Amino acid sequence: MTLLNDAKVRNARPRDRAYKLFDERGLFFLVKPNGARLWRLRYRIGDREKLISLGIYPDVPLKRAREKRDEARRLIADEVDPSVERKARHEAMRVTFEGVAQEWLELQSNTLSPETISILGARLNSGLYPYLGSRPIGSITALEVLGALRRIEARGHVALQRVGNPTLSYRGEDGREALRVFLS
Repeated sequence: MTLLNDAKVRNARPRDRAYKLFDERGLFFLVKPNGARLWRLRYRIGDREKLISLGIYPDVPLKRAREKRDEARRLIADEVDPSVERKARHEAMRVTFEGVAQEWLELQSNTLSPETISILGARLNSGLYPYLGSRPIGSITALEVLGALRRIEARGHVALQRVGNPTLSYRGEDGREALRVFLS
């Protein structure tokens, strides 16, 4: 069986029907009629055959697709389903400060005006996401929240002091009020 090479992948053009170009160990390149070119991996775990996506070409070149295939096959060798692992990783990413703040904004949209939601979203985007956005919510300390709020103040802004409103609040030198709002 001939392995794929960069030229074959690069020159794959859409046809009337989707078609596959096979590599090895379950990896194949799917070319759809709409022009989409996708990397897929077919594998077996237990008695079930499964299929996962490894990315879109050219964002994921052949070499990277093979690396991703090898990573997935290592998981399979350890009896870990790569699709379950991926879902768990995506779920863990959702539980970041930014993910929780986005959920909070969605909940508040039922009771607050769209203008207020827009203002809160802008404040989070410019003030807190750069410092805390990608951090897991459970690992953020009161001092980190306080530090982020101090950076906002250093830029000449009042750091979210609307206590009593459903917006983020900041009160006290030790940041306890901010901690209560962010992490409860």
